[in-house]
Amino acid sequence: MRPLLAALPLLLAACQSMAPDYQRPAAPVAARYPQQADDAGEAVPALGWQAWFRDPQLQAIIAQALANNRDLRAAALRVEEARALYGIQRADLFPAVGAQAGLDRSRTPADLNLTGRPLVGSAYQAGVGLSSWELDLWGRLRSLDDAALQTALASEATRRAAALSLVAQVADAWLELAEIDERLAIARDTIASRQESYRIFARRVEVGATSRLNLTQIETLLTQAQALGAQLEQQRAQRLNALTLLAGSTVELPVGQARPALDAVFPELPPGTPSLLLTRRPDVAAAEHRLQAANANIGAARAAFFPSISLTGNLGTASAELSGLFRDGSHAWSFSPSLSLPIFTAGRLRNNLDLAEVRRDLAVANYEKAIQSAFRDVADALAARQWLTRQLAIAETAVQVQTERARLSTLRYDNGAAPFLDVLDAQRDLLSARQQRVQIRRALLSSSVALYAALGGDSNAPTAFPLSSGPRP
Repeated sequence: MRPLLAALPLLLAACQSMAPDYQRPAAPVAARYPQQADDAGEAVPALGWQAWFRDPQLQAIIAQALANNRDLRAAALRVEEARALYGIQRADLFPAVGAQAGLDRSRTPADLNLTGRPLVGSAYQAGVGLSSWELDLWGRLRSLDDAALQTALASEATRRAAALSLVAQVADAWLELAEIDERLAIARDTIASRQESYRIFARRVEVGATSRLNLTQIETLLTQAQALGAQLEQQRAQRLNALTLLAGSTVELPVGQARPALDAVFPELPPGTPSLLLTRRPDVAAAEHRLQAANANIGAARAAFFPSISLTGNLGTASAELSGLFRDGSHAWSFSPSLSLPIFTAGRLRNNLDLAEVRRDLAVANYEKAIQSAFRDVADALAARQWLTRQLAIAETAVQVQTERARLSTLRYDNGAAPFLDVLDAQRDLLSARQQRVQIRRALLSSSVALYAALGGDSNAPTAFPLSSGPRP
């Protein structure tokens, strides 16, 4: 038995996985992004979210979300689940050795005993042994181990993707709150101004200096502004509730506190080449790990066609008396190798291999789709950044034009050269232009957040649950 045990490492070293050689599929996307300049340089090094989002209060909310968000917590638990499953699968590569001790007492009736008398006997035994250890001659267990490892790595990459998505969602919700607060401030100023105008025109009606029609027109403008203010208050409450859900606990954010976020300046992010998505995007990495797991499962399915050799052995001592267990000559051993060769399985093994190959092809399709989705995310963010910059410049001009129009309309009305309806239209359009400018400015900032997430965020972020294949037996 000793020569056999000494030869086992050599047998295992000779085991080769029957899985196909893994080749990363070519990225099914263009070599550059649609909105990317021809002279675009290399992408800047990945930035951590602390370096990207510099507002202290936003950083605090992001940290709160990373610590308390339930979806992210579930993703972390799924990583631990995958690690445990990997450990269970990996244990099959090693022999399970256990110690055992036992006592057997039996009575043989007289008519079954050659002596013609009842016989009571005892047997004591103690030893160590292994049970049903499969020699992985064809790499079946090694392939299953590789598949479990890649599944665990995919789970970890999915956790990092969830964390990146959470950071982007919190930042975007923060910017939406800033937008609503800014629009609410404009609406409140407008309400106050129109209330004063209503008071003035009401006094003029009392003294007969203007018609009641003008007063009702002023009141119409006032109610429109009040309705807008109420709508914005509702939107703010709902957006704050959404931010609280993302953060996982209560977020205290008084009205107006987020307004400075609209003045944020994010670092410039050249996108580099689409090939960077393969290394930076954690969701793409997760898809590739799942592809590698499916590839390894093909090796396990192929190995199932070959004979399986299992070893069961025991080495110890045995005696009819407890005191004789460790005496000379009480040594006992057993060795029971077994070989299993599939002959007829009604197509089970063939279909199992076909299933593994189909799942590998499906994983390839999902991997390519992940790359295409990542490419689109970057392209959309670049397009939004380019055209929202243009829209913001137009909106700034529109506010200036509407402000001057409102001033001239009021001046012409005061001089009797224009009806009051011109003033109403000008003030209504000015409010709309100011609101739209705030919305576009927030959308431009959100496009930078989207680009940060689309490029994969911080590719150097530490892995919360590091995994490695470790030494092979």
